[in-house]
Amino acid sequence: MITVMRKHHRWLMIIIAILAIPFIFYFNKTDLSANRASDLGRLYDRPITNIEFQRNARLLNLSRLLGLTLWQDLTRGAMSDAEAYADFTFNRLVLRHEAEALGIKPTRDEIVTLVRTLRPFRSEAGVFDLNKYKEFTQTALPSMGFNEAQLEELASDELSLTRVKDLLGTAVQLSESESKEFYEQAYGKLHVAVVRFREEDFAKDLKITDEDIAKYYEAHKAQLKTEEKRRVEFATFALSEEEKKLAGKERVDALQKVANRANDFAQAAQEKGANFAEVAAKSKAPVAATDEFTAAAPDPKFAGNQQLAQYAFQLSTAEPVSDAVQGPEGFYILHLIGGTPARPLTLDEAKPKIVEAIKSERVRQLVSAKGADTARVIREALAAGTPLDKAMAQSGLTAERIPPFSIIEAPKPDKDKEPKVDAPDLPMIKNAVRELNPGESSEFVPTATGGLVAVVEKREPADPAGYAQASTAFETNYVQAKRAIIFYDWLRDRRQAAHLQVTMAQS
Repeated sequence: MITVMRKHHRWLMIIIAILAIPFIFYFNKTDLSANRASDLGRLYDRPITNIEFQRNARLLNLSRLLGLTLWQDLTRGAMSDAEAYADFTFNRLVLRHEAEALGIKPTRDEIVTLVRTLRPFRSEAGVFDLNKYKEFTQTALPSMGFNEAQLEELASDELSLTRVKDLLGTAVQLSESESKEFYEQAYGKLHVAVVRFREEDFAKDLKITDEDIAKYYEAHKAQLKTEEKRRVEFATFALSEEEKKLAGKERVDALQKVANRANDFAQAAQEKGANFAEVAAKSKAPVAATDEFTAAAPDPKFAGNQQLAQYAFQLSTAEPVSDAVQGPEGFYILHLIGGTPARPLTLDEAKPKIVEAIKSERVRQLVSAKGADTARVIREALAAGTPLDKAMAQSGLTAERIPPFSIIEAPKPDKDKEPKVDAPDLPMIKNAVRELNPGESSEFVPTATGGLVAVVEKREPADPAGYAQASTAFETNYVQAKRAIIFYDWLRDRRQAAHLQVTMAQS
């Protein structure tokens, strides 16, 4: 009995904590409506608790698994995972509130119809597969703490979102003149000249003094360190060769058995005074040890499973054993056995890095300055009627002609008729000239190897025969983009009307 309790002491503590919750609420006389450090914020003058936030975070993950657009539309613009989870929580609550106010309430039949079309439940032929649905609801949903009710909940939100966007976008229209203007801009042939600036041309004459290096070293001494190295051993719990051939629920069941063994091992290895090798021997788990490695250059034994190196650098002497880490064919438990901590670099050791950093920064500055000045010279020359080649010759530069191209290449029956434009920076050139008229030049455009200035010398009209097909696709994309902009503006206004307040702890 004692052994069972020790083995499952973590779960027992969780159960005890859950049983204690009613008593906490009974005896606690604190005003629970007050803003607490654990609250995410306030919306509609009520707190959004951390528990509610965690539930919505799991709903976001479920929405992503189901292939819904809900999570994308409600998190667009988020700069981090934490921000995405927070935005999803707030925006979903706002959407549900506003949909109710607008009288939008999807019916049961509509929800069921949508669920049957979701990506995880479709067969290879694209039809609803009841077996896949059962497998998902019996395995994936319980692992997230959900059941079929949450499928219907998210499907209802998806339908509400679509109707709100439809309602807001009813006035969005595209005129014939706008459609034709886009077609000409996208499919007309462009004759473009490019003036390139290569970093290597600016780097060869760059001089860096010892004074520059010493000054940089003093300013960045805290960041100039050797790479930390780790050495670990890891136990492997993998599917057998026969189990690797399984699919569907049979494979899930086999993985679950392996996961149970791995979790039992991890728990035993994390006990105070436990010996990793002895626990591995009792579990009959093979153990492999690495040489010292860095985060940037993982040990070859981690080939095909690079996440193990990341977990290795999360271990410490206080907690040297990891939880079970899932890989493609099984689970791994890591044990920290040594390493070399990072240390400050001396000036001599840091010198190569410093030289490279100073050189890179100065070259970018020189290229940017030269590019901006050249763009100005080209604009002034073209405005004065001076030919581009003459203006560039006076500046000691050369204009390179790119083979004619379209912003969007029209489909052709015979792809070999016209050679593909071979320019590594073509996407940036296209983006720079898409709205330019003949005789106009772009601003300086940074590239991976330096930068460029592009000049449109000629624009050939697009083939009228392709207009009908292209305009249909463009109108669809245009309306969707315009509706998205209107929806985000509306959502921002509705968030303000809901008196959204984000606590500092969570923001």
